[in-house]
Amino acid sequence: MKHLVLLLCLCAAPAGAADRMTLVLDWFVNPDHGPIIIARENGYFEEAGLEVEIVAPADPADPPKMAAAGRADLAVSYQPQLHLQVAEGLPLRRVGTLVATPLNCLLTLADGPVETIADLKGRKVGFSVAGVEEALLSAMLGQAGLTMEDVELVNVNWALSPSLMAGQVDAVLGAFRNFELNQMAIEGVEGHCFYPEENGVPPYDELIYIANPEKMDPDMIARFLAATEKAVQFIVNHPEESWTIFAATSDELADPLNARAWTDTVPRFALRPAALDEGRYARFDRFLHEVGLVDRVRPVSDLALVPGAGQ
Repeated sequence: MKHLVLLLCLCAAPAGAADRMTLVLDWFVNPDHGPIIIARENGYFEEAGLEVEIVAPADPADPPKMAAAGRADLAVSYQPQLHLQVAEGLPLRRVGTLVATPLNCLLTLADGPVETIADLKGRKVGFSVAGVEEALLSAMLGQAGLTMEDVELVNVNWALSPSLMAGQVDAVLGAFRNFELNQMAIEGVEGHCFYPEENGVPPYDELIYIANPEKMDPDMIARFLAATEKAVQFIVNHPEESWTIFAATSDELADPLNARAWTDTVPRFALRPAALDEGRYARFDRFLHEVGLVDRVRPVSDLALVPGAGQ
């Protein structure tokens, strides 16, 4: 009888506590973060033994700093920014990919005066983030025989599509093709995107997961990436059902803009979040060095955790 009581007590005992980890997003929750939210809502994090706290930053500049300082286990950031941050000495590495294609584009009005990039000569181009965006623009202009001196740069902060629609600028760089194009369409204005990766800029991962290699827990990160990979498979197999699940998490998400953005973002999620394309990172670092944004070309192992590199 005593043995039976002991067995019943053991069976009733709670399972081992999940490992807690903090993930800081790059911005407020939006369809770009679909795999993260679906992994949480479908219980994939729980299956992986993880309790993931998902934090939207008060300032979009904070996530890399928080990851570098060990105040977050993971942060969502951008591959182009990672190269600059590492060059500045921040202890960061790419550990996974969220969105595996560029989202950025040079956005113009479809019925405006800019039909080709060459038509930007003597016109105003709005931007929100100095540095990388200027490098992208310089490369794109170069493909059309122009230089940065041929355009007037205007800092429009984050009012990208509004400034374009209001006629304050003739084009904006930094607009996301899955959001600003849809935002304009909803307002009855057709936009046109010139894609950086088709106009002189090496392809890159738009959204990545970064961590401090000295402070991170590789096992937890591996389980996190496995859970989000499972979420991506679910999203690709069940795009409408996954949208319903995603939109139900917040009233602010259940609107036409996010619905359109979801459809456009699904094919861009990284199917293998943990996989690393070393050539892609090497090429982009060389590009940034050529345009003078980084002091030297670094080995990929300085930018990302490379399998088998002993990190």
